[in-house]
Amino acid sequence: MLRFISVFLVSWFAEGTSIIAAGASKHLRQKSLGASFISTLEFKHELRVCNAYPYTYPMDVYLGKEKLTETALSYKVCGTFHPTLKVGDKLDFKISDTSAGSFTVQDLPQNDAVLMLVIFRHDTRSTAVSFESHVFANLLNAQVAVLDTYRGNAQATPRIEDAQKHSDKEGHVQRSEELRYNSVVALNQGVYDVVLHALDGETVKAKHQLVALNRESYLVVRCGVEAEEGQAFPQDLLVYPQSDPAQLGSATRSSLFAAVLVTVLSVAASVFEA
Repeated sequence: MLRFISVFLVSWFAEGTSIIAAGASKHLRQKSLGASFISTLEFKHELRVCNAYPYTYPMDVYLGKEKLTETALSYKVCGTFHPTLKVGDKLDFKISDTSAGSFTVQDLPQNDAVLMLVIFRHDTRSTAVSFESHVFANLLNAQVAVLDTYRGNAQATPRIEDAQKHSDKEGHVQRSEELRYNSVVALNQGVYDVVLHALDGETVKAKHQLVALNRESYLVVRCGVEAEEGQAFPQDLLVYPQSDPAQLGSATRSSLFAAVLVTVLSVAASVFEA
């Protein structure tokens, strides 16, 4: 599973420690305590939640009693939130008034960060849920975390390719690289296609455009389920966020897949608990 980096908020002074030397006047003590220029260190955590749970009804997300979602997240839909998270907080997922599952925050990064949380089907028989979580590093390049949440016997491999409309220009050959599940890769800025190939390497199960912007963090998820009971959902791709190609600029938009994919970290154990 993907991991949240261990971290805590830091205060400059321990509780009860005096910042005025013994013998200082009452006037100075009151002035100093009332005009401190030191504040507690806090970080901005952007929480992105993706619903990769195959179901016909959407889910709402709660932080304690606070409802984070203005509109419930349908299957293959993600949302971005900016809650104030603390170690020990619970994120609850509900379908109408029915609980679908809960997560406890075990650690938080000691820097501004994008936190990713994915809910998906645990197995093919029950309706239980599982989760994956990840904290993205701060990189100059675009980065992509790749997950496999599909439940069933079918196998397929995602590949990232030059967008067809770009590779056709000037006689360029379309290039293709495999995306390994449970890994994070860095990308050059540009327009790509993520293609889910069956084991024969030819049959395409799903395809989704990925517009990669520098400093942005993306998620690619293979989702679906071969349900033993209830409705089955075919293999599909979830890509989030969906950036605007207009933000690339004309020079970058015409460039090809120039750099080799670089694995920047591997998937580790999650520190979220159900």
